[in-house]
Amino acid sequence: MEFSTHRNRANWLKRVTSILLLAVLAGCGNADAIDTTATKEDDKIVAIPVEAATVSSGDISSHYVTTAVLEAKEEAFVVARASGIIDAIYVEEGDYVEKGQVLAQLDPKRYELNVEKAKADLQGLQKELDKIHKVYSQRLVSDDTVDKLTAQHASAQALLALAELDLKEATIVAPISGFIAERNAKVGNLTESFQRERMFHIVQQRELLGIVHLPEKELANIQKDQQATLSIQAIGAAPVTAYVQRVSPVVNAQTGTFKVTLRVPNEQNRLMSGMFAEVSLQYATHQNATLLPRRALLSIDNKDSVFVVTDGVANKVDIVTGFQDAQFVEVLSGLSGTETVVTAGHHNLKDQSPVEVISAAAPNTLG
Repeated sequence: MEFSTHRNRANWLKRVTSILLLAVLAGCGNADAIDTTATKEDDKIVAIPVEAATVSSGDISSHYVTTAVLEAKEEAFVVARASGIIDAIYVEEGDYVEKGQVLAQLDPKRYELNVEKAKADLQGLQKELDKIHKVYSQRLVSDDTVDKLTAQHASAQALLALAELDLKEATIVAPISGFIAERNAKVGNLTESFQRERMFHIVQQRELLGIVHLPEKELANIQKDQQATLSIQAIGAAPVTAYVQRVSPVVNAQTGTFKVTLRVPNEQNRLMSGMFAEVSLQYATHQNATLLPRRALLSIDNKDSVFVVTDGVANKVDIVTGFQDAQFVEVLSGLSGTETVVTAGHHNLKDQSPVEVISAAAPNTLG
């Protein structure tokens, strides 16, 4: 009886051991299956989505961009030379006046009386001088008397001329043609109150000036009558053409710059003195150049490169660049001009990375 019970326990242990062994083997088999699947997923190639564009050809120019404030080529601050009460004003701010046009009138009575007095004094001396000349030929008067009377006559003539000039200056006229920018004078005021404030400010704006200061390294690229383009926000997007009128022959030692004066035609009077302008000076133009979209350029450690897409792979190519503008970069070497280059998503790429072009821009041909 005891032997039978021991035997049954042995059989039961064998069965439990067999079941556990099968469970362990089954677990090992499942683990192997999971590892195989993970390996297959790791080995799967994932293409990086990018945007691309085709390299084009066309013309590109070299520019230097700076800023300037437009100035009037001619301007005048009108100050009365004569003193007196302002009787009338004939112009207002914004009016266009021609040179010599009457702007204001002072009270002329005092000056008219001075002219009459000077004329009377001159007339009296003239009569006396005529009498002296009649008897001078008979040697009845001395040379000294004649000389003194002649000098008095000349002085009277000068006083009359001064009186007439004062009367003329009582009428305020425009010294130049242009627009009235400021009118400070008021009827009834004394002219002395405008010696500092000035009565009128006149500007001639048919041609304006733009003053720019360029680095001395640009001196060789600037010459007279060279064209420049002005962008003026106040008049909209339409560009304005200007020309180099003169170039200063000296360089400012403190700033390392030289002065360039631009001539800005303004026949239609669209521009005004004081407007702010962005100036783009054009140096030279290269025709039929290989043009790379500016967004495709990568510049690291003073080296320029691009990613060229070939059969779904992005290959990093070093290039040498030339002129640049807001949209394109000239490629001097490294590209043939027919490649497709990555323009977006390339900052995280490595050489020979698999890519998927999700947006391709059509080639641009300039010129």
